[in-house]
Amino acid sequence: MMEHNAKISENTQQESVPVMKRTIKDSVFTNLFKDKKYLIQLYQALHPDDKQTTEDDIKDITINNVLVDDIYNDLGFSVGNRLLILIEAQATWTVNILFRILMYLVQTYREYFRVTEQDIYNSTKLKMPKPELYIIYTGNRKERPEEISFSEEFFGGEEICIDARVKIIYDGKEGDIIHQYVAFTKVCQEEASIHGRTRKAIQEAIRICKDRNVLKEYLESKEKEVVNMMMELYDQEEVMRSYVKSKEHDTKVETAKRYLSLGKLSFEEIAIGSGLSIEEVEELAGLQLA
Repeated sequence: MMEHNAKISENTQQESVPVMKRTIKDSVFTNLFKDKKYLIQLYQALHPDDKQTTEDDIKDITINNVLVDDIYNDLGFSVGNRLLILIEAQATWTVNILFRILMYLVQTYREYFRVTEQDIYNSTKLKMPKPELYIIYTGNRKERPEEISFSEEFFGGEEICIDARVKIIYDGKEGDIIHQYVAFTKVCQEEASIHGRTRKAIQEAIRICKDRNVLKEYLESKEKEVVNMMMELYDQEEVMRSYVKSKEHDTKVETAKRYLSLGKLSFEEIAIGSGLSIEEVEELAGLQLA
């Protein structure tokens, strides 16, 4: 009984406890493409007709520490008059990612104008590279579209004052760097389903990918680093799951409190309406009477 009371008391106080900010760390996605050897392969996968661009022509403009607090999966680079922004979306599909890519685009342009010493308040017309926006989606494709639009997703396709059209990349072409990266994520998911979100699952995934020649050179050179990055990701996701579960319980407790204050419903009815167990409702009622 005391244990249950403590649990309810702890959960009802959860909202007053701030979520700890954490140091931003690379994901495998950003770490892989920090290396221009792989970044040029990414560009060539997106623009196979461009045979002239070399590693020296690519400028990495990935924004660090600006939009997120944890592991980030955003990538930006420029080639000539092109500005390419890629965001990785993993298992969960959401069109809300359009907001993230729009914020990233604006922040990237701000940084570009600073570096090129252009004043946005000056009457001189700004010069800027042409944007290309991509999402690499590593979840199940199902009936996902090849392109999503800010206007179409949020305003029914109406003509609005600002829009963004984003290409969705699912698998890449056999053997290219995108195909290999997506294959790596899927092997990680498969091994996690077998071994749980553990170090063993990551090590097995790396072994399998090397055997299949998937990101083999990268994984051989950075195996320990990849294991650490993946474990950090698993830890972050576990913290987020626990936080969401706690917030859901808080909501149930608040709902039960409101029902109890009415004084018209049985404990069983309150349990059904709030999602708590009858025992938790009884204990919550006892706390309110104390």
